[in-house]
Amino acid sequence: MAVAKRKFKPIKVEDPVPAPAELEQLYRDMLLIRRFEEKAGQMYGMGLIGGFCHLYIGEEAVVVGVLAAVEESDSIITSYRDHGHMLASGMDPKGVMAELTGRIGGYSKGKGGSMHMFSLEKHFYGGHGIVGAQVPIGTGLGFAHKYKGDGKVSVTFLGDGAMNQGQVAESFNMAELWKLPVLYVIENNKYGMGTSVARSSASKDLYTRGEAYRIPGSQVDGMNVIAVKAAAEEALAFVRSGKGPYILEMLTYRYRGHSMSDPAKYRAKDELNRMRQEHDPIDQIKKRMIDAGAADEARLKDIDKQVKDTITAAAEFAQASPEPDPSELFADVYAEA
Repeated sequence: MAVAKRKFKPIKVEDPVPAPAELEQLYRDMLLIRRFEEKAGQMYGMGLIGGFCHLYIGEEAVVVGVLAAVEESDSIITSYRDHGHMLASGMDPKGVMAELTGRIGGYSKGKGGSMHMFSLEKHFYGGHGIVGAQVPIGTGLGFAHKYKGDGKVSVTFLGDGAMNQGQVAESFNMAELWKLPVLYVIENNKYGMGTSVARSSASKDLYTRGEAYRIPGSQVDGMNVIAVKAAAEEALAFVRSGKGPYILEMLTYRYRGHSMSDPAKYRAKDELNRMRQEHDPIDQIKKRMIDAGAADEARLKDIDKQVKDTITAAAEFAQASPEPDPSELFADVYAEA
């Protein structure tokens, strides 16, 4: 008996211009992430942030566009390049920066650092340091939503490098088998650490990886926040209707190295400069706002100042917050049962 095949076509978004207030919010959210990450990079260089630190500069449109389409109480989970996801989830920049600096005022009381922050209030479940490890957890969150019948979705972010992990394939199979409400968002920034997708993946169209499990997928311009939001709305409607999981592959680009210790010598400067000049997500929406009459240069400068003030306050809070007491080493290690 022949099995009917689903079609896997990239979503083509006509890019309708959102209302001025929505444009401004998207711009503000992306700018907050950009300025936060720039400050985090600066503080890392000053020795105020230790351990691993993976910056999200260049990829802001992905998480801002996707989370602009979610509903309250949808679950969010991601990997170690996670600061942008925390901020887009509504987590306080002060608590995020305090965690980066290992202070008690951080979301994990200074014990998690860059890669391990959580917020039950914002339904943000990490921040995970092992490549691909968040994918089965995100799938489990989808199972919980289906079991409870609460109509919510697990939005599970992963990178192009994670796509070659076995646990991702296992998660895809289970999610489709049980029709779990999971939206898998692949942040394809073209390099898994220092290895390009072309050298590590037999199939470079990562959104088709779900085809073996009958999971539909689409490829999206991840540098265009409006296109991202439109694609996320369509995909979330599919998942929320009970049809099972969906895969969105976001074609994006990180401007910095894999982590702060990576000089990124594996790519040409011309490639980086071209992406910055021609595809920067914040420059694109600034132009869209001006062309649509939603803002002028004076308004944009005012927003930038407000965002910078927020980041300055976060950095000051982090440095003023005390380090955790040594007794915190033994807190939250075991659950009382």
